[in-house]
Formats: sequence, structure tokens, C-alpha cells
Amino acid sequence: MVDITVLTDHRYHEPEVITPYIQNILDEYALLKNALEEMGFSVTRINWDNPNYEWSGTRAVVFRTVWDYFERYDEFQQWLFEVSRQTKLINPLSLIQWNIDKHYLSDLEKKGVAIVPTYFVDTGSYTSLAEVCKSQNWQDVVIKPAISGAAFHTYKIIKDEIASNESLFKSLVGERDMLVQEYLPTITSRGEASLMVFNGKFTHAILKKAKRGDFRVQDDFGGTVHPYEPSSGEIEFAEAVFAACDILPAYGRADIVWDEDGNHLLSELEIIEPELWVRNHPPSARYFAEGIKRMLQS
Repeated sequence: MVDITVLTDHRYHEPEVITPYIQNILDEYALLKNALEEMGFSVTRINWDNPNYEWSGTRAVVFRTVWDYFERYDEFQQWLFEVSRQTKLINPLSLIQWNIDKHYLSDLEKKGVAIVPTYFVDTGSYTSLAEVCKSQNWQDVVIKPAISGAAFHTYKIIKDEIASNESLFKSLVGERDMLVQEYLPTITSRGEASLMVFNGKFTHAILKKAKRGDFRVQDDFGGTVHPYEPSSGEIEFAEAVFAACDILPAYGRADIVWDEDGNHLLSELEIIEPELWVRNHPPSARYFAEGIKRMLQS
């Protein structure tokens, strides 16, 4: 029996062409694999949708670069339930199901976590963008699906364009639950910080910046990554976000932005398949492995 199976998606499992992007994925896996093996665990790697893999033959699966799941959500959900009956999931099923849907932001806000101002418009209860902005006294907004990743169907809409985008928004709400968030100008002037937290403890951080003329910080859209040293308050905030989860995650990332007064706000909590930049801080692989070990033995 294999102790740990690290999950990826089919594009990154035994790729024929190794681009710099894929090399980063392989480097991250190697760092985690080595840390787990130093603890005495056997480790392998497979794409989550491999129909021939014996999931009952591994003690646990660890979600890493399953970056196609939100485009195949129904299939992924069915797979989750089937595999959860055969082996342990890390992070566990309850956390994954909760974190898949961005309504988790509302849950965290109720626990005292400061989040980016957010209004939920769910399928079946349509509220127009104009009505949302009027009720919240917002000018410019960002809309995004409640279940998404990599800025999928994410749009910035300025005040003068709200009316012309009502049909787009209504069409999106007809297919999926959506979020409307106040656009914070600091996302373009200052960026978004990602703080990595393993086993409840902060290890390292990076700063993502959008390219000129854009607001999306993801590298898919020309965003860049920079070193970042968070303040003690930001570190405490990130660790508090993880402590607010019903189960302490083995690993994850807290993305923070700032309002115009400089207060940090949670934009995303990523505990399913986050990019973790372990390669930027190799010692974090040990803390990552310790979080997995704790869950494996719990």
C-alpha cells in the first residue's frame, strides 16, 4: 500500500513537453515528496481522474494541482464522494466541499474575519447589478462565480458600464451562483499578498501584481510574482483565518488585499489546490509534510 498519493490533473501527469510552468509543478512535487519520504512515507503522484488507479490502495490522497476541477465540477463532485469512501482525503472532504463554494467567505465573516465587501446573487434569486451597487453604495465592482478558479468568468465593471453589463450578469446568474464584490483600487496599485500557512503556522508569502491596465493578478493574465514580507498583523490575520475553519487545514493559502485605509481584508482562502510557492521557500515543505502527517494519523 502507498502511504500518500499526490493529486494532479491529466495535463501535468507525465507531460510530454515540460514548459517552465510545468517545471514549477514538478519542482513543487519533488520538494513535498522528499519531505514526506524523510518522514518515512511512501509517495506517488497521479491525475485525479485516472480510471485505473486503485484508490483503496493508498492511505491518503493530497490535493495539489487539480486545476481543472471547476471546469468539470459535477464529475469532480462524484469522484470526491466515491474516493472519500475508499481512502482519507487531505484536506478532508468537509473542508473541500466548504471551500469549493465562495459562500465560505460569508461563514468566515460571521466568525469575525474581515473580508472584501461581498454580495451574493444566487441562481433563482436574481438581483440586478444596479440594485446591488445602490444598496451597498458601491461604484465599481468585480463579479465572479461562487465556484471558479484562475479568474474564470471574473470581470471588473466600472460605474458607467453597469447598465451595459446587466445582460452578461443575468446570463451568468442563470447558470451559477455569483458574487459581486466592491472593487478596491489597491488591487492595481498595491497588489494581492498570498500568505502560506501549513499546519496552522505561517511560513512564507509572495505578492502578486496585475499587469498594467488589468486587475487580475493571476499569471494567466500577465500577473507577476514578487517577494513579500508581511507585517506581524498580517501573519496573525492569516493564521486566525485558518483557525476559524471547522477543522484546521493541513495546508493552504490566505490571499489578502487592502482597503484605502490600509486595513487588510481576506479576498480568498485557498485550501483545495492552491499554488503554494514552496519552491520559493523550500523549508516550508517540511511544515507541509507535518500537516499531512497530522491528518493522516488523526
